[in-house]
Amino acid sequence: MKRTERGWAGHFCCAYKCNFRRNTLLEHKDIKIVVSTVGAMLDGGRYEALDGRNRFYETEAFHSKESDKEYHDIDVSRQVTFNSEWETNKLDDIKANEMHEKIVAEIIKGLLSGNKY
Repeated sequence: MKRTERGWAGHFCCAYKCNFRRNTLLEHKDIKIVVSTVGAMLDGGRYEALDGRNRFYETEAFHSKESDKEYHDIDVSRQVTFNSEWETNKLDDIKANEMHEKIVAEIIKGLLSGNKY
């Protein structure tokens, strides 16, 4: 299992407005999955909920694009499902980090047990 923390947002079209961005690439055998958390979005000088919904952070996961041999960015058509909490309506970077880490741990456990997602 290889885990790489990367410095850019993995998903969400308004991620450039987000003060919180995490992108973790998980590689196991021939499977590459990106876990992405974004949030704390500033719009007009104040924090706004993502997509107009009642959440300030969200985490999603996707397989990487098979054609992307360098960055392994997400393939939006191949979303990965998981059971952990993936959104929060609290403006709290620590909670967002904890949420991201739980999802990463869940997917790692699944990959190590043979789940191909």
